[in-house]
Amino acid sequence: MSEAPHAKRSTSSIESLSFCHVCSSARFLSTCYNLVMPARAQPETHELLAIDTDAGTRLDRFVAAHCAELSRSRVQELIDGGLVLINGKTAKSSQKLHGGELITVRAQPRPGPHAEAEAIPLDVLYEDDDVIAINKAAGMTVHAGAGNVSGTLVNALLGRGQALSQGGDPLRPGIVHRLDKETSGVILVAKNDAAHAKLGEAFRQRAVKKTYIALVQGVLGEKSGRIELAIGRDPIHRTRMTTQRKSWHGEAITNPREARTDWKTLVKIDGTTLVEVQLHTGRTHQIRVHFAALKQPVVGDTLYGAPSELRVGKTALAPLGRNFLHAAKLGFAQPRTGAWIEVRAALPAELREYLKNLCDAAGEQQSRIDAALAGYL
Repeated sequence: MSEAPHAKRSTSSIESLSFCHVCSSARFLSTCYNLVMPARAQPETHELLAIDTDAGTRLDRFVAAHCAELSRSRVQELIDGGLVLINGKTAKSSQKLHGGELITVRAQPRPGPHAEAEAIPLDVLYEDDDVIAINKAAGMTVHAGAGNVSGTLVNALLGRGQALSQGGDPLRPGIVHRLDKETSGVILVAKNDAAHAKLGEAFRQRAVKKTYIALVQGVLGEKSGRIELAIGRDPIHRTRMTTQRKSWHGEAITNPREARTDWKTLVKIDGTTLVEVQLHTGRTHQIRVHFAALKQPVVGDTLYGAPSELRVGKTALAPLGRNFLHAAKLGFAQPRTGAWIEVRAALPAELREYLKNLCDAAGEQQSRIDAALAGYL
């Protein structure tokens, strides 16, 4: 029998610890605590005995210290849910121990994650019995994730009573592809599992045509071009993706995957180029990473090296507050009938205003920009 600072056991039933089997006396319970209880591999219930030296310790800190498998936030949730008892009674996190208490922790697993409905307006571009296409605003996340559980496109879709496919992640019902948070434009969502499967295969087979409009820093020398650089997780800055060309300190990029981006110049404005981009693969941050690899990052994309303010001569334009990247058009085969459908999202007002300010600062005619963007305004 080894020594342990507290009698702790994990069991499916609560047994009284009011009698000390070592001393055969109840009055020595708080000081005689070298009894080790057998523990199951994944206990559902923990029983902890506070001793004299625990006097003055908050309940939440006591439990977190002696149940290493539970995070502080999870301990707080269990206490708030009435699943942590002191001598059989519910307690508050801030309650301080005196020594001699029996603390019972019923560590029930968290309920499975799911997306909640929220009343958020959406701009619907196209809808039929199988799919719905939304013009996503910049600043909206597509689905819930770490630290972001509300205000997403999925929350908004559920809020309009939208039926969505259920075959995948419960936090991502209906989501077949994604747009970055600060990218606006067309996103396609599946209403049922059959449509989800068909669309998912179409994206994998690269049978979906994705067209973007981007303003990049610097002047592209050619009228059109292709970027084929594998993309993987940046080994140093884990929130970013990178190409081997841009990897830091010679570190190999994590899990590189082939990626292809085709582009053509629409118009050059001072030291920037407005481009139409065809995305042939769907890697995370692909357009942003590829143009950053050319040292011509998307305007406003500070994560990939663009300055927060664009300068035209001596004039500094007001920060855009987002990336100048817009999913302008999406073409796909209707999953039930096979009919080809193209959905367009007009260039958002804030991007049109930014182009106007850029033209004014550069002494360019706005009409030349409008002509280049025919079909996208």
